[in-house]
Amino acid sequence: MEEVKKQIDELRSFLHAQNYNYYVLNNPVISDQEFDMKMKELQALEALHPEFADPNSPTQRVGSDISMSFAQVTHERPMLSLGNTYNEQEIRDFWLRLDKQLARPFEIVCELKFDGTAISLIYENGELVRAATRGNGVVGDDVTRNVKTIRSIPLKLTGDYPARLEMRGEIIMPRAGFEALNNQRIEIGEIPFANPRNAAAGSLKLQSSSMVAQRPLDCILYYVLTDDIDFETHTQSLDMAKNWGFKISPHYKLCKSIDDIFDYINHWAEKRETLPYDIDGIVFKVNNLAMQQELGFTAKNPRWAISYKFKAEQAHSRLLSIAYQVGRTGVVTPVANMEPVQLAGTVVRRASLHNADIIDTLQLHVGDTVVVEKGGEIIPKIVGIDEELRPEGAQPVEFPKVCPECGTPLVRIEGEAAHYCPNITGCKPQITGRLIHFVSRKAMNIESIGEETVELLFERKLISSISDFYRLKLEDLLYLDGFAYKSAENVIRGIEESKKVPYPRVLFALGIRFVGETTAKILAKAFPNITLLANASKEQLLEIEEIGDRIAQSVIDYFANLENLKTVTELRDFGLQMEQSAKTPDSTALAGKSFVISGTFANHSRDELKELIENNGGKMLSGISSKTDYLVAGENMGPAKLEKASKLNVPIISEDKLMDLINNTAK
Repeated sequence: MEEVKKQIDELRSFLHAQNYNYYVLNNPVISDQEFDMKMKELQALEALHPEFADPNSPTQRVGSDISMSFAQVTHERPMLSLGNTYNEQEIRDFWLRLDKQLARPFEIVCELKFDGTAISLIYENGELVRAATRGNGVVGDDVTRNVKTIRSIPLKLTGDYPARLEMRGEIIMPRAGFEALNNQRIEIGEIPFANPRNAAAGSLKLQSSSMVAQRPLDCILYYVLTDDIDFETHTQSLDMAKNWGFKISPHYKLCKSIDDIFDYINHWAEKRETLPYDIDGIVFKVNNLAMQQELGFTAKNPRWAISYKFKAEQAHSRLLSIAYQVGRTGVVTPVANMEPVQLAGTVVRRASLHNADIIDTLQLHVGDTVVVEKGGEIIPKIVGIDEELRPEGAQPVEFPKVCPECGTPLVRIEGEAAHYCPNITGCKPQITGRLIHFVSRKAMNIESIGEETVELLFERKLISSISDFYRLKLEDLLYLDGFAYKSAENVIRGIEESKKVPYPRVLFALGIRFVGETTAKILAKAFPNITLLANASKEQLLEIEEIGDRIAQSVIDYFANLENLKTVTELRDFGLQMEQSAKTPDSTALAGKSFVISGTFANHSRDELKELIENNGGKMLSGISSKTDYLVAGENMGPAKLEKASKLNVPIISEDKLMDLINNTAK
């Protein structure tokens, strides 16, 4: 056993180091494949030896499927906000006040003000034990499980760290990840996030940490609190924190004069667009910690620090028209066409308006002079109008009543912001959108077919449904412009290869509204073949932790459509993967035994327990019956299941007892 424990510890140390190299230093030293192999090796050992469980193991980065409401925690020291300033004179006033109060030379640390959500991290003996949001500054939400999924946050520290430590910083979402996330949301018919700050805050408060693990979150730390080390300066503490494994921004600067401060402000006012993430200003702190203590605090803010906020970049332009785009899920999105205007280093001609409510709120008229903003936004947005410049006779913008592509009356579902075209079989952009989505990289990944090819095949009436791809013949393509024998052969070969794509990706490729890549994996795990999913009731779908009413109803509606059922049947007949591939059990410890799981558990999520049961030969049941051998009971188990198990004399066992069953009979 000591040898196994040593092997597990060595793997954990190795993977912690690789996470630090990749996510903090941006300097990976091993391949992704080697990392994945080591991770799988550790996961296997931990599954076989739960007695060596560690909540800060690298395997916990994937998150858990346990749904949670966040507990409230009191901060050990209040998380005060900074006073804001927006002009040079207020910065000069801050400097002069410090000069008068301190009456001796001092230095100011200038730091970037990250546009995210504040976080407090508590470490004991080098291990992360708690993460909490700012909340009201005194009490915040305990988001430890979610924070542990963020790769740039160390779960275990390195070097000569203090016994107890609090780190404060900002959870952010880099622009590239934000843009990819919004594209995914638009793809499945959801309203995109307004900016990376909202996306980061919303992601951190998701109820399932396994979903948080799918979000491209990052964390930059900027403040060290500990009673175990007497730092002289703030910059000294930041340098030390780097050695412990924290991601610290390299862009801070020590300033000894007011001119140095303005040079720093002017530099980042011009260069902030070159950063991979958003900043909304600059933070100034007295560097000497003894001076900070001497200056003290007001009721709301520290007297030794202040923040300068950049004004959101705005420009004025003239609204020429509104275009209405129809996506593959039928969502109609209004886009403003404007006279070209320079904004944040780029020429802007279009701005998203998202939905009819925004148009009504702005009271837009064609010809209006509009205020366009790109402060913290990837996509420019219209934030206001100048009514005094409105042309005489300008007509108010009215959201269309019918689809701009096919003329079908639009619908708006109660509680949703978007309008939809319900004509899923006769609206061209919906049809071509579904076809393009089906062949895309994250779906069926038919590389030889791009958007232009899909449009051409549709125009020539060779495809109108996703199943039509599998009816294409070589001779069909040879008659098309731009297709030589070799390129036509590549298309047919790519289509044939796509039949090997696993079931979860096929499910995603079907284009069910609100079913993105992650949701498709969750559904595939809960319903391991397409027949089970197609016949699932809404109640069965809602039993899955991450599946809410909107997704459940969308799945029900999809399979209630006869055309969709016909398409799925055809795809299955063509040989696509419509069930999870069979896996050889790790052992036969639970062979012949049937289990039901209920409640939440300390060491495993319900899905992890299900996987352990199935991997050791057991069978999962959706409900308790006379055929159930064991009910595995956790906290907050429903009383109905407990009562039924008692009535049928089904043995009720704990998570630990289940592990004993596996380990005592596993070979």
